[in-house]
Amino acid sequence: MGRQSQRKGAAGEKELAQHLRRAGYSVSWGGNRTFGKVPDVSGLPGIHIECKRVEQLNLVRAVKQAVTDASRFQDGAPTVFHRRNSSPWLVTMQLQDWLKLYG
Repeated sequence: MGRQSQRKGAAGEKELAQHLRRAGYSVSWGGNRTFGKVPDVSGLPGIHIECKRVEQLNLVRAVKQAVTDASRFQDGAPTVFHRRNSSPWLVTMQLQDWLKLYG
């Protein structure tokens, strides 16, 4: 991954953390040099956050990464928070996990 892509990803993670904090959640950003040793953003109860700030997202691959990381970190349902330039944040998760949260 190139430096520009890494910077954009880190900026997206910080932006998402700020949005969640403004919404009242006590979350923290994992940092830009952790290389997967900690979650992108953590502290949202019951949710493992995989943050993607890209124009062309392979959503299936991103969800697969979220599933793997959620299992590794044991921090909640695998969830992908993602957005493109000039677009709102979107949230994608597996239906089975959504039903557990909503039910």
